[in-house]
Amino acid sequence: MNIIRTSAVELSTIPAIAYKQKLSAGGAGIKILRLDLEASAVGSIDKRTGEIVAYGKIDAKLFPPEAFDEALELVAGLPYSARGKIALKAYAEVEVEDVPDEDDGEAAEDESAAEEISEEPDKLDMTHSAEYIAIVERYSDENGKLNYTLMNKDFIQFASRSKVVTTMVAERAKTDDIVLFVIKSRAALIAGKRESLDDVYAAALIATLDEINPRSAFKELKAHLNRLLARKK
Repeated sequence: MNIIRTSAVELSTIPAIAYKQKLSAGGAGIKILRLDLEASAVGSIDKRTGEIVAYGKIDAKLFPPEAFDEALELVAGLPYSARGKIALKAYAEVEVEDVPDEDDGEAAEDESAAEEISEEPDKLDMTHSAEYIAIVERYSDENGKLNYTLMNKDFIQFASRSKVVTTMVAERAKTDDIVLFVIKSRAALIAGKRESLDDVYAAALIATLDEINPRSAFKELKAHLNRLLARKK
C-alpha cells in the first residue's frame, strides 16, 4: 500500500530509519522504524510549535525524544510523494503503514464522514497534482530538498509584476487572499496549465508545502505582501 511520505532517512541516535508522512487524521507525523527489532513509533507534528507529540503509546527507551528530534531535522525540506516499501542498504525491505502500531482508540470513519472531511485542505492529497509535481521539480536542490528561499523569490517576483496583485493591494485585500491568487496563478504557469486550481485545492497545495518544512512555505511572500499593504495605509 502506498502512503504519502518523504524518502526515508537513517538515524544515528538509534538503529532506525524514519520519514515524515501525512496522517489520515490530518497534518503531518514522523514515523520511526527500528532496524534491530520489530518496533515502530509515530509522533504527530504540532502545527503551532513544530514539536513532536506522541501519537499512541511510545516506549521512550526504544524511541527517545532525541531520535524524533533528529528525524525531524533530517526530513525537513524533503517533499512528499506516494511511496510503498522501503529498503535501506543491506537491511531487508520493511513494509510501512500510515498508522501507528498502537491503536489510538478512534473508530474508523464511515463514507459520509470521509466525504465531509475531504474538503479540509490538510486532508486532501495534492502530491499527484501537476502543480505540486512541477513545484517540487523546479525548486528542489541537489539533495532533493525544497529550496524555500528560491521558491519565495520566484513567487515574489511574479507578485511584483502582476497587475492583479497591484490592484488587490490598492483595494486593501487581505494578505491570505492575495497569497492564494499568487499561488494559484504561478503554480498553473509552472505546471503549464491554462486553468488554475480552485480555492479549496489551492489551499490544500499550500497546506502540503507547509508540512514539508516546520515553517510556513510562503513566509517571505506573505511578509513582502504585508509590507506592500502597510505602505497603502
